[in-house]
Amino acid sequence: MNTTTSSPRAVGVIGLGAMGAGMAQSLRRAGHHVHAYDVRPEAATAFAAQGGTACATLADMAAACGIIVSVVVNARQTESVLFGEGGLAASLRPGSVFIMCSTVDPNWSIALEARLQALGVHYLDAPISGGAAKAAAGQMTMMTAGRPEAYDACADVLQAMAGKVYRLGSSAGAGSKVKIINQLLAGVHIAAAAEAMALGLREGVDAAALYEVITHSAGNSWMFENRMAHVLAGDYTPLSAVDIFVKDLGLVLDTARHSSFPLPLASTAHQMFMQASVAGHGREDDSAVIKIFPGINLPEAA
Repeated sequence: MNTTTSSPRAVGVIGLGAMGAGMAQSLRRAGHHVHAYDVRPEAATAFAAQGGTACATLADMAAACGIIVSVVVNARQTESVLFGEGGLAASLRPGSVFIMCSTVDPNWSIALEARLQALGVHYLDAPISGGAAKAAAGQMTMMTAGRPEAYDACADVLQAMAGKVYRLGSSAGAGSKVKIINQLLAGVHIAAAAEAMALGLREGVDAAALYEVITHSAGNSWMFENRMAHVLAGDYTPLSAVDIFVKDLGLVLDTARHSSFPLPLASTAHQMFMQASVAGHGREDDSAVIKIFPGINLPEAA
């Protein structure tokens, strides 16, 4: 856990969801002066009550912070944060750093670097992985790419947020490419885990016993162990929602389509998440993809 810094910085965090809230706390714990903005004012107010600073507007954040970490859902929201009404781009000082942590089309990220460079703003393509618990502990993974001067301007901030900071390229794009490959595996693993658990339920196997055996056998995966625990608990509170994988696997398939590269497993998993979303489970935890299987009785919440 990163708990100290020799040079406290004024750092802005946009988006206090499951990951962003933990990242903001990790930065504050490391000694940085953290300013937070969220479309839900109550989220920023709660962060301020814990020792941070709430920003009423993005312009306020740009005025206070030379480093801004964006932890919103997708490229559309990032676009709005920067170039929408009241967006950051009009207020960022030259030499500021914008760290983009969303899962996006790599080509969009490459173009964003050029747009910000034209404004004199450094850009880091920096998708994240690890979940809310690792974000809160300052131990998540960051898959980064950017110009050397961008790294020079924010290296200590990256170290405060993450246990692993991978430098994957000297310009934007490589970080986002690695992230969507990670999401390919994550989505396929969740879909496969749900299919396996559904078959067990259909065949009358005790769900808890199946979970115990698989998590101590060669067929286990991190996603089976983590997500099927949600199924056993009957708890579909969205730590990562079904619709996130509709989006992310869609980005995977779009990237492969550009180079005419076949992805049969990713395609099937994407259809499974799409089916769950259309059935009304899009905002539930991604483990709710198991609900597409017919003729099974899922465990209920205690």
